[in-house]
Amino acid sequence: MLAAMMSELPSKNCWTLAEHAGDRSPDAMQHLLASAVVDEDGLRDDLRGFVVEHLGDTDATLVVDETGDLKKGVHTVGVQRQYTGTAGRIENSQVAVYLTYATTVGHAFLDRALYLPKSWTTDPDRCRQAGVPAQARFATKPALAKRLIIGALDAGVPASWVTGDEVYGGDPKLRAALESRDTGYVFAVACDHRVTTATGRVRADVLAKGLPKGAWQPLWAGDGAKGSRVYDWAWIEIDADDDDAVPGHRWLVVRRNQRTGELAYYRCWNTELVALARLVKVAGRRWSTEENFQTAKTLTGLDQHQVRSWRSWHRWTLLSMLAHAFLTVLAIAHHADTSPADLIALTRNEIRHLFTTLVLTPACTVGHRMRWSHWRRRHQYRARRSHYQRRSRLTP
Repeated sequence: MLAAMMSELPSKNCWTLAEHAGDRSPDAMQHLLASAVVDEDGLRDDLRGFVVEHLGDTDATLVVDETGDLKKGVHTVGVQRQYTGTAGRIENSQVAVYLTYATTVGHAFLDRALYLPKSWTTDPDRCRQAGVPAQARFATKPALAKRLIIGALDAGVPASWVTGDEVYGGDPKLRAALESRDTGYVFAVACDHRVTTATGRVRADVLAKGLPKGAWQPLWAGDGAKGSRVYDWAWIEIDADDDDAVPGHRWLVVRRNQRTGELAYYRCWNTELVALARLVKVAGRRWSTEENFQTAKTLTGLDQHQVRSWRSWHRWTLLSMLAHAFLTVLAIAHHADTSPADLIALTRNEIRHLFTTLVLTPACTVGHRMRWSHWRRRHQYRARRSHYQRRSRLTP
């Protein structure tokens, strides 16, 4: 199944994966997702271990972010009309929080958590039908992110920093949990986010207006698809919001687009005094998870699952992340090779193409393809007949 997930199939589900793998039907793969005995936590730990073995760095950054998968109907676990960045608007979708491990050599997923809206957690029958565990309760996205981060740190994943967007930067419980673990953070916050200064509580955008012209300095925040990301940056030391806060250094960092003048704000903390360039480097790593979403959805079918239940979703995403980590590590290994000056390094996309065309051999005999054609048509016939019969019973 992992090999088929890394194939160049245009659409990945149990039907297409099983045909590619040479199975006579999708039964085995559907069984693996839905009911086979699998140590999911152990497999997740294997993913963590594999990523840390090849990317591990004490200066690493844990990146939290969510992504949505557009869905039809109301039966897929966690689905409801909600905002998703995938569509940029409110759509019928399923949202999950992912944890990325980012270092100077590369980045890959470590873990994920499905977001269950209150429309689900307050409906026990609906949860039961989707296989949601009885102990599952409503949790905000920052609460899910906290669980993923603390789980990784407790497992010994080496990381000094955490970063995320405004959804996570605005949550004081997440920030307090990281401070109690002596883990630095650089979280984006909204323009109306209030911070504490010597003169009292002030909005971030109001505080930024008082910055003198000499406070800004151009700094590199990483490379993007269109070249280096260079912005103007400034920082302001701030105080803790309450007297019981963990000691440390706190800043409000402001980023200014050199072309448009648009401002963005970051709330930062660390046990030690660090340079502004260090905070900018951490902030820049937030984009790594966006690249992971794009490549995992394109290369290993992260969002192509056609499953409805809690267990099947968790197993599909875990296998997709494993396949994605495998491609990431192969690409990183080849980055160290000396390449001609007129070639870019091997990317995950190119690694997948070479791996699937040179190493993997899909089953493609005429007999195998014809058996699958018959299987699909028979299954679709039965589904259509069942649908017609059900509608006829409902018609007065």
